Amino acid sequence: MSTTTTRDLASPAPAKAYPAKPWRGLRGSRTFNFWLFSAPFLIGLVIFIYVPIGWSIYLSFFEARFTVTPSKFVGIDNYTYMLTDPKFVNSLVTFTVFAAFIVPATWAMSLGIALLVNRLRFMRAFFRSVFFLPTACSYVAASLIWKMTIFNGVRFGLMNTVLGWFGVDNIAWLASPNPPWYWLVIVTLRLWLQSGFYMILFLAALQNIPPELYEAAAIDGARPGWQTFRYITLPQLRATSTAVVLLLLIAAYQAFDEFFNLLDKTTWGRPPLVELYATALGTEQDYGAGSAGAVILTVLIIVVSLFQGRLMGFGRAEESK
Repeated sequence: MSTTTTRDLASPAPAKAYPAKPWRGLRGSRTFNFWLFSAPFLIGLVIFIYVPIGWSIYLSFFEARFTVTPSKFVGIDNYTYMLTDPKFVNSLVTFTVFAAFIVPATWAMSLGIALLVNRLRFMRAFFRSVFFLPTACSYVAASLIWKMTIFNGVRFGLMNTVLGWFGVDNIAWLASPNPPWYWLVIVTLRLWLQSGFYMILFLAALQNIPPELYEAAAIDGARPGWQTFRYITLPQLRATSTAVVLLLLIAAYQAFDEFFNLLDKTTWGRPPLVELYATALGTEQDYGAGSAGAVILTVLIIVVSLFQGRLMGFGRAEESK
């Protein structure tokens, strides 16, 4: 006969005691480690990005000549001046022409190179590195190479030498805006410098396309080549293409080095950043008007980016089937 009482059945078993975990100090805290590694970046971001942006917006409402200290509140006069300034308006037209050339050309070349490299069965890493290598080159150094060796306006320039073999006279590529041969110089320079970077983006997207899609297309009778590219590859690259076009538009707005070094001391062919540089750091040193132009350019970049993203469906959820 069991001697267990009702009290013994109702009382819970004593909890098992576990040894207390040793205190590892602040280094064992995830929150502390997060702020430890993020704080230097965040501090630099605030000091060198957000503070200058805020000061530029504040300065755009004041008159500030030869100093970054605001002296007189002028309201939106700086914005009115920049929007009616023919030089600044023409710089926006210059950007439009530049973007119309460089964005589709870079997109097509980057995608074409990515398709070729992706089809390689050997030495893929070598060719990927070769095409990506120009990305590491300085825009200033590349501009000088293009100006002094390839597109030099005298007979020993590479392009004029090749054209001379066909009886074409020397062309002053950067001397005159009519005809605007400088566009060929600047566009080819940009293509060489940035196509490799966007090739890497397309190449990563191509390698993420499931092979089963191509197998199913082959079973359905799709021909390898244009049909496969149009109905399988290109739709799968929609998100990457949208991101590439967006990055190209922003980079076109920010074009400065090649224009400044190739078209030195000219009043034509200036993009917005070169014109703002001349306004703020030129003879007048009008920092208020320059800041207003920078704000206008920033707003324009945001509007164009949002419009382009909406047009190409960036961030749009996939429709349920």
